[in-house]
Amino acid sequence: MGQLYLVRHGQASFGTHDYDRLSELGHRQCRRLGEHFREAGIVFEAALTGTLRRQMESLAGIAQGLQMAPEAQSWPGLNEYDGDAIVAALNPPPLPALTTPEGARAHFRLLREGLLAWMEGRTQPQGMPTHAEFVAGVREALDHVRANHQGAVLLVSSGGPIATAVAEVLGAPRQAAIELNMRIRNSAVTEFVFSEKRHSLLSFNTLPHLQGPAHTDWITYS
Repeated sequence: MGQLYLVRHGQASFGTHDYDRLSELGHRQCRRLGEHFREAGIVFEAALTGTLRRQMESLAGIAQGLQMAPEAQSWPGLNEYDGDAIVAALNPPPLPALTTPEGARAHFRLLREGLLAWMEGRTQPQGMPTHAEFVAGVREALDHVRANHQGAVLLVSSGGPIATAVAEVLGAPRQAAIELNMRIRNSAVTEFVFSEKRHSLLSFNTLPHLQGPAHTDWITYS
């Protein structure tokens, strides 16, 4: 029985002109996660990551904390959806600014609505795959793990692909996948156990590396 650790990237640069890079805290979150894996004696036989900068920087930080670099494979099917395109496909600009709490709340409300419209085929965001193609990319990564590995595998991605993977394994409806997506914290760990035939959910959205008062202010969502 193998074990797949699905990790969401560390805190990125939400609300800036370039979201696709880790903040200083995001780097620390990922290094600490790598330290946790090393302290727990987990040795990864392989790693998969999307090709987005924040995903690759997260894998690099985990490897630094591990003090070793598991053999890594880039997997574009693990890339996140384009949230701005999702929102704009249903709500043409101008959109609420992200620099205020009210603007951020409005953004996530519109994102939920936009995600459901994309999933149901009512919109096709510019420059993005169909939702069926997005799901297929995640499913192919899971199939690859089952077909090629038997031990511990690290998968570093984003909230959308990880929520999609969990929903696929559980057979959950679209609305549930959206709510799972909105709850995944930065650098959080979701665990599957797997055999040649299937994946099974073991845990979801845990932060074993950030337990205790010393890391309370390291817990972030975006």
